[in-house]
Amino acid sequence: MKHTRNLVLSALFLSLGLVLPFLTGQIPEIGSMLLPMHIPVLLCGFICGWPYGLFIGLITPLLRSLLFTMPPMFPKAVSMAVELAGYGFFSGLFFRLLPLKNTLRIYISLIGSMLLGRILYGLVCIPLLGMAGAPYSFEIFLTSTLLDAVPGILLQLLLIPVILLALQKAKLLERNYT
Repeated sequence: MKHTRNLVLSALFLSLGLVLPFLTGQIPEIGSMLLPMHIPVLLCGFICGWPYGLFIGLITPLLRSLLFTMPPMFPKAVSMAVELAGYGFFSGLFFRLLPLKNTLRIYISLIGSMLLGRILYGLVCIPLLGMAGAPYSFEIFLTSTLLDAVPGILLQLLLIPVILLALQKAKLLERNYT
C-alpha cells in the first residue's frame, strides 16, 4: 500500500515538475529564477523518501527537455538532472535520518539538500561546459546557483516548510517511509 501511494505521489510530483515551469515561463525576467521544477522534487523527497526523490529529480528536467525542448538538453537539462536528483535524494535522506521532530528538522533537511544539490550542479557543469568550450569559473557558479536563484531559494524556504508542516498536522506525512 505504501509503495503504491509513493508511486502515485511521485507521478504527481513529476507532473508538477513538468507543468509548473509553464506558469513561471510566461515571465521571462523571473521565470527561471523561481526554480519551478525544484519544489516538486524537494517535496517528493520529503514525502515519498529518497529513492523516489532521487528518481523524480533525475528524470524531470530530462523528460521536460525531451517533451518541450526546455530546458535545452545539453548542458542545462543534464546538469539540472544531477542537481535535482541530489535535491530529491538529500531531502528524503536527511528528513528520514534526523532525529529531530520539529520545524528545525525540516529546515536542516531543506537547506542541506539545497546546498548539496547546488554543489553537485557546479561539479557537473565543469566537465559539461568544458566539453562545450564554454568558460565556467567559481564566479559563474556563484552567480548562476546563488545570486540568480535568490527568489527561488526564498520561495522554497517559505513554501516547502509550510506544506510539510500542514501535512504533518493533518497526519498525512509519515516519518518512517521506505
